[in-house]
Amino acid sequence: MSAAAVEEPMEQPTLLEVAELISNQFAGYRVEIVGSQITVTPPPNASHGKSLSRLMLVLFAAGLGHGESEVLQNIGLWLPDGPSDFAIPDLVITDADIEDHLVEYHCYDPVAFRLVLEVTSSNLGDDLKRKPAAYASAGVPVYVIVDRSNQRVMVLTEPHDGEYRVHAVHHPGQSFTLPESIGASVTLAVDDVLTAKK
Repeated sequence: MSAAAVEEPMEQPTLLEVAELISNQFAGYRVEIVGSQITVTPPPNASHGKSLSRLMLVLFAAGLGHGESEVLQNIGLWLPDGPSDFAIPDLVITDADIEDHLVEYHCYDPVAFRLVLEVTSSNLGDDLKRKPAAYASAGVPVYVIVDRSNQRVMVLTEPHDGEYRVHAVHHPGQSFTLPESIGASVTLAVDDVLTAKK
């Protein structure tokens, strides 16, 4: 009588391992895990980049990014909602000691984040629906959405129980001031932040 071969069950990769595999195969794409779902976003276009450049210039001119804060692009934010959830906001303002808050997978503890900002692209639904809940759950004080599709800028503040209590919507022709909790007084013109949908 011969013994039947016994196959060991294959161990399923974790979401983080799958995200890393995708990231390695699609260079330049942004891979995130938000709400325990993997999201893959293609590289941004020039209009997206212009919006970020304009914002950074204003933030630097206000004194951010020097001394007690950092202004950074594409920095991983570890999210508390799942065992391996993380997001990579387009732009962030953090405490100067951000490197002391590394959690894992090049992502940092949300306690060091003062503001996260997303410029919408093909992932509009994520930026407007899933990410507000994720960033609020993480306790990020200010979430700014540069909504190029709808030509508006939204500033969400006062996170509590997984949602932002205050939603301020600003349209072309208007200016708005970011909360001073970011570390400086910053007033932005919507027209300077939005770029044409080309």
